[in-house]
Amino acid sequence: MVQKTLDVKLAKIKADPKCAEFIIADAKDADMAYGIAAPGKSPEHHAHEGKFRSLEEYRACIREVVAQGIVDIMLMSAHTNAILTIREQLFENSHVTPAARANDTTDIHVVRGGTYPSDPSCPFQSTTIDHIQCGHVDCEPEERSLGAGLGLYSVTFNNDRDLDCRTLESYKAFRIEAERKGFRHFLEVFDPNAIRASIHPQEIGAFINDMIVRMLAGVPESGRPIFLKMVYHGPRFTEELARYDPSLVIGVLGGSAGTTYDAFKLIAEAKKHGARAALFGRKINNAEHQLAFIEMLRRIVNGEVTPEEAVHAYHGVLQALKIKPFRALDDDLQLTDSSVSYDGGGTTFSVPSEPGRRRPGVVRSAPVTSERASAGRNDRPNLGSMSSAERLAYHRRRLQGTGNG
Repeated sequence: MVQKTLDVKLAKIKADPKCAEFIIADAKDADMAYGIAAPGKSPEHHAHEGKFRSLEEYRACIREVVAQGIVDIMLMSAHTNAILTIREQLFENSHVTPAARANDTTDIHVVRGGTYPSDPSCPFQSTTIDHIQCGHVDCEPEERSLGAGLGLYSVTFNNDRDLDCRTLESYKAFRIEAERKGFRHFLEVFDPNAIRASIHPQEIGAFINDMIVRMLAGVPESGRPIFLKMVYHGPRFTEELARYDPSLVIGVLGGSAGTTYDAFKLIAEAKKHGARAALFGRKINNAEHQLAFIEMLRRIVNGEVTPEEAVHAYHGVLQALKIKPFRALDDDLQLTDSSVSYDGGGTTFSVPSEPGRRRPGVVRSAPVTSERASAGRNDRPNLGSMSSAERLAYHRRRLQGTGNG
């Protein structure tokens, strides 16, 4: 079994919360939120046709991303996990860690004609830990390592005593079962989706931070999430949470696709202010070229390129591959508000431009070529062009402390 980069990075982050390590996850669990539209638009999609990828095409994208070997975690539905992790053993010789969504609260039940996302969230699980670990009910002890040993658990708080108490009780039951079965989890904390008691929008970050630390205060190390997945509420609240408890590994979620610059700026700003993980689903899945998009994310958190340079380089890659971009370069360099709710409404985040800086769309510096992005500032290898064997050898050297970290 190949050593997983997630485990190595978590150990380094726990030892030194200010270290440079950063965890990237591809969240391809959308079939536990959406219906037919879950796999995303088909390459043949036209504006009024509504044609989407099939579920098998979606899983083919997962196989490609895992083979690329840049992300640390691949998050899937329990069904996809059973096929790819258990049946195909896709992760057996990969440093990528498989994970599955362990619950699917009602606010992510996004179906055509449905209104569930606009109603206050209720906890719900359509799968079980056993199904994730071994693919059937009641795993034998030796079967628990067949599937994923990591899951994503989601909670949504709406400042409602009875609803939030039910959410906390459900999470408590899950934690206890997970600890008994040797199942690790990371915790997704959504912003309120249908808040009952008014909270000023500027204080949502404070509300979420307080709910997180209050919720976990009664949980010993053995039952705590290995990291968080939450909305990026800006420097103030990210730094506040990181300072309060450095043992909490903060991860940010991506939200809707937005511009390429939205994604690249978000991951850079989140890391700058204390986050050590990012989980992007729609931002990756809706990219013109997922593998190039992921490689740019990694180069940004490695400090090899700035978000602005990465957008230029990404468009250079698209041009070289003769792929028509969704937006012109100047438009793709714009920073926009990006929705983080599954149904496209609700909470938005906006990463402010740095004081005194030009708007990204009018950056005057010379564009970065795809060749420069491939070389990187630290002469790092071009992971995207390596074969699977070469990537595996590179990451083995890195894990042993002999490669470029």
